[in-house]
Amino acid sequence: MILRSKNVLGHGPASIHIRNGRIDRIAHFDDVNEEGQAPSPVEFTDYGDLVIMPGVVDSHVHVNEPGRTEWEGFETATRAAAAGGVTTIVDMPLNSIPPTTSVDALMQKAAAMEGKLRVDVALWGGAVPGNAPQLRDMLGHGAVGFKCFLVDSGVPEFGNLDADGLRLALDAMRDTNAPLLVHAELQEHIHDVAGDPRAYSSYLASRPRSAEDAAIELVSHKTANSGSRAHIVHLSSAGGLDTLRRARDARIALTVETTPHYLYFDAESIPDGAPQYKCAPPIREHENREELWRGIKDELITAIVSDHSPCTPELKRMEEGNFAQAWGGISSLQFALPIAWTEARKRGVTLETISRLMSEGPAQLAGLDHRKGKLAAGYDADLIVFDPSASFRVEPSMIEHRHKVTPYAGHELFGVVKAAYVRGTLAGDAATGQWIRR
Repeated sequence: MILRSKNVLGHGPASIHIRNGRIDRIAHFDDVNEEGQAPSPVEFTDYGDLVIMPGVVDSHVHVNEPGRTEWEGFETATRAAAAGGVTTIVDMPLNSIPPTTSVDALMQKAAAMEGKLRVDVALWGGAVPGNAPQLRDMLGHGAVGFKCFLVDSGVPEFGNLDADGLRLALDAMRDTNAPLLVHAELQEHIHDVAGDPRAYSSYLASRPRSAEDAAIELVSHKTANSGSRAHIVHLSSAGGLDTLRRARDARIALTVETTPHYLYFDAESIPDGAPQYKCAPPIREHENREELWRGIKDELITAIVSDHSPCTPELKRMEEGNFAQAWGGISSLQFALPIAWTEARKRGVTLETISRLMSEGPAQLAGLDHRKGKLAAGYDADLIVFDPSASFRVEPSMIEHRHKVTPYAGHELFGVVKAAYVRGTLAGDAATGQWIRR
């Protein structure tokens, strides 16, 4: 197969030669013949001026299968991923039942994927109280790293770690080069929603920035003493960037991601009675959002991922509009790239930067950067065809994930995915995705 475009990201006009599902070479735009000989019987597609770029690697997706497949499942999640140019997802160890906190549960998760994947899938394991001795065995069986919480996870079967549990998990992972992903909030800074439960300001006040900032300080300290890798998931509070800057300067192996919803929305624009906006940590104020964008420009943030965390509409309390009781999670897997690009183009952030943060960065986090996240010879032919200047309105009818609840409904976004290839095959209806390991 040969694909070409006048806008291959990072290469300009070029032709991409694909053999056996991998990129064989990236050649001159007019080099569309097999080794300079007469045209060979290969599939050839010219995408004109459209951008060809690496497929998105979304390393923060809650698929929830098995056990809570009515919230989301591999079939619907990977179909939504393919529609949005996401060619690899890494599934979180909750909210499935059982959670992915043992080798047996990991194998159950792998069995649940069979015959359903439209994109490639890797699996995070979970670090919970008491399972630190099992972490290395789970790595050996295919987990790419581990996720933990320092605060109540929201589901009883996935317990959170205290400071000593965090240390034990980091110590267990020493010399593995696998990351410990941390939901960084501390419970002592969080309180029940006070005041009107339909008011977004009431929910926001219940989870202040200090809960994140203090947790990130704790993780930085524990990581420095462990010699292991740690990663802060879904950074909401820009106050944590100072700690991350100090950690980077001290060569502590601590990285951070943020999400499209923290980069797109601000608290001031969220209406009351609209729990589709609820997530934890919460979407914060306008100035905080702009500080996160400065963190991107300063290269303190290494990844943008969706944190796709769906549930049933009933759990979102849509009719009641109750922020206090609604499940916290935002569905955006299918639209993550256009969301990030819509805001990036307003601020002069290049598509190359967004691609690095949404493809190369997450692939490196999950230990998949030897085959995912780049357009380069030897890499999987995971790529997307993208029109960065086209726009569309998010309509419920186009949503491919299981439930249609999303705060982006009705929003106009820039960037249309025209096609997605997974290992050289057009992604879509066929279940050709694979379980991939480090």
